[in-house]
Amino acid sequence: MTTRKAPPKVFPMFLKLEGRRCLVVGAGTIAEGKIGGLIATDATIRVVAPEATAQVQAWAGDGKIDWERRKFQPSDLQDVFLVVASTSSTSLHEEIFAEAKKLGVLCNVVDVPHLCDFFYPAIVRRGSLQIAISTAGESPALSQRLRKELEQQFGPEYEAWVAAIGEARAELTTRDLTAEDRKEILHELASREFYEKFRDEFRKQQKQKNGTDS
Repeated sequence: MTTRKAPPKVFPMFLKLEGRRCLVVGAGTIAEGKIGGLIATDATIRVVAPEATAQVQAWAGDGKIDWERRKFQPSDLQDVFLVVASTSSTSLHEEIFAEAKKLGVLCNVVDVPHLCDFFYPAIVRRGSLQIAISTAGESPALSQRLRKELEQQFGPEYEAWVAAIGEARAELTTRDLTAEDRKEILHELASREFYEKFRDEFRKQQKQKNGTDS
């Protein structure tokens, strides 16, 4: 009987990538999704691939990424914070991971868990609110199913609610309040009761807007 290796122990975090150098090797359909996610973080992105999808080419044309139309070279990893590899070559993936490890560069080889320093979680996004789900590479299908369930639970009103709390928090810092008073107000704004009132008002406004637009 084969002994199954235990899944890796991972540390959950949200990274700020603005201005950091990120490398993507490959520019096919799957890599396109990874590139799009990096663009949203304002990272400095270089893509190395002989061919690219129409969308990746468009991003390059708009100056959102730097696409070099060639094969990967080990020197591409110099001064890079992280690398994402998505090609059809197993040997190339192994080479990229080994070189990245030598240089201390975080590496993700798409769909190859043992060649990953980090995993892409399934994400529920509602503006500044992000809920990440990961199975440490054990079952991406389960992560996707849970994401769909959470998207139903956390509706579009959460984006507006979180934004409103953020604005209130910024406004409270300008008022002459004790730390305890400020904390109490913020906890009230984040309470279930306040959310339900906000949700009902949000839905009412959306209904009126849709009625006007129709």
